[in-house]
Amino acid sequence: MASESSSPSPGRRRRIPRSFKELTPSNHFNPRTFFHEMVWKAWLTRRTGSTKRPEFPALKADELALTWIGHASFLAQLEGVNVLLDPNFANWLFLLKRLRRPGLRIDDLPPIDLVLLTHAHFDHFHKPTLRRLPSPKVAVMPWGCGALARRLGFGRVIELHWWESFSSGDWKVTLVPAKHWGARTLRDEHRGYGGFLLECRGRRLYHAGDSAYFDGFAEIGSRLAPEVALLPIGAYFPDSFRRVHMGPDEALRAFMDLKARWFVPMHFGTFKLSFESMDEPARWLRELGTNAGALGRIRFLEEGVPETF
Repeated sequence: MASESSSPSPGRRRRIPRSFKELTPSNHFNPRTFFHEMVWKAWLTRRTGSTKRPEFPALKADELALTWIGHASFLAQLEGVNVLLDPNFANWLFLLKRLRRPGLRIDDLPPIDLVLLTHAHFDHFHKPTLRRLPSPKVAVMPWGCGALARRLGFGRVIELHWWESFSSGDWKVTLVPAKHWGARTLRDEHRGYGGFLLECRGRRLYHAGDSAYFDGFAEIGSRLAPEVALLPIGAYFPDSFRRVHMGPDEALRAFMDLKARWFVPMHFGTFKLSFESMDEPARWLRELGTNAGALGRIRFLEEGVPETF
């Protein structure tokens, strides 16, 4: 059952991390490596991409339109329903520079009926973006995240646990498992994480959030039968990152497990969050898709350009 957000109960006393490595789930890197790979290289890279004034399509009753904002952020539209998924319009996340501009401006968004937030990490749950949204009515997020949504302008905040659903009018949303973690700062481990399955007028859209590969994709496919799968393909190198993220190879495997019709890649090319080059995830996925005979089912979206499914 869905629950309205409330203040989390006090947890156990948190231990102070002994090193910078403890702030990452996989003990990925030391401070020097982090600064050189994630910060310094990005500072020296010119920001690319263009912000467009989108031409949103006039949708029929059974049509779905997707507009990629960048990173893991999308606008999903069905007739009379506008949904934002993990919206992030930031040019900077603290020291991390955005390397591709958002595909559209917040001022060009239509009125938002629903916001889905997969977990509390700053690149997915971006408070400055959420404060600027045009009067969003409902926000749905995992357990333990509701306190973060206070005073952000939402008419209603709903927290879900895995496999719980919330519905209103023509749409229904279900929080599904992922292999990731949900802490926003240091060790606030009470916060949940996951992906979302959005159902509306017979269409089924799956946003995986952040996740490593796990056998849960097959269960999601079996139980909820997504038609369009938004899957992350970046932040996978070095291999220790695969404890919490997928590379293109594992994302393609997840797509096959889900048995979805369309694969829309995300979580690449926007922020430098790992050591692979910015254009490598898309290049590698195209190669893998070609070799597997699946390239025709992979739809690379251009930021700010709506596509109809």
